[in-house]
Amino acid sequence: MNKETIIALLHGPDQPGLVSKVASWIFDKGSNIDHADQHKDTEANIFFQRVEWTPSGNPQDEADAFERFAQKELKMETKVALNSSKPNIALLVSKTDHCFHDIILRFKANELDGNIACIISNHKDLEKAAEVYQIPFYYIPVTGSNKEAAEKAQIEVLKKHSIRLVILARYMQILSSELLQQIQTPVINIHHSFLPAFAGGKPYHQAYERGVKIIGATAHYATADLDEGPIIYQDVTQINHRNTIADLISKGKDLEKLVFAQAVRLHLNNRILVYNNKTVVFD
Repeated sequence: MNKETIIALLHGPDQPGLVSKVASWIFDKGSNIDHADQHKDTEANIFFQRVEWTPSGNPQDEADAFERFAQKELKMETKVALNSSKPNIALLVSKTDHCFHDIILRFKANELDGNIACIISNHKDLEKAAEVYQIPFYYIPVTGSNKEAAEKAQIEVLKKHSIRLVILARYMQILSSELLQQIQTPVINIHHSFLPAFAGGKPYHQAYERGVKIIGATAHYATADLDEGPIIYQDVTQINHRNTIADLISKGKDLEKLVFAQAVRLHLNNRILVYNNKTVVFD
């Protein structure tokens, strides 16, 4: 079993001695830093840091103590987690299944640190697959007339399973601001385009018509504004004039799986800081 470590993510106005103060606090506890990385946004004068260390005492007690220190003494916004934490995750999906199967199998293979506690879908197409994976499946249809009631049912499921992260594996519905506010849980979406280009529906058709030479995929945190949330991870693949729309879709699906998995991994490994609708990603 891997040793238990503490991971802290800090950000706030830059000030002299921040790196030294963090390191000294950890040293004074008799603990040992394993990894440390920092970044400064010179335009906004904001300092960002990710530090991971092996605690000398009780991991949770030391994590709580560091959070109090960073918030009160350093005046930094701080998130502290243990690397042993395996949060419950909800997977939302519609009919398209490539990201659905890929992400579940990565969790089953222990490539990702978490537990898919439930699957929610507005269609029944993947119910049998969920049974094979032995993951609870909730069919909650969504229409224009029942959206409020459907979201209330979704919230109840998320609370029932103590969900700490929601991932949208091509879930073809927009989550309302009311739902996002009530669940108070990060939501990661995979968009089959290199945002901000070709947002909305049928991006591969748009790319084909425009004659582009690369196509991309984007994973981002979902907000009430469609495809406008902070971007976590993106990648592209080459195409040419010989490629059909079907070729673009096939290549795009492969890319979506990789980008989606990497974004979820970065989040679960506590490597992302969000501010001003942007992200700092410590890789």
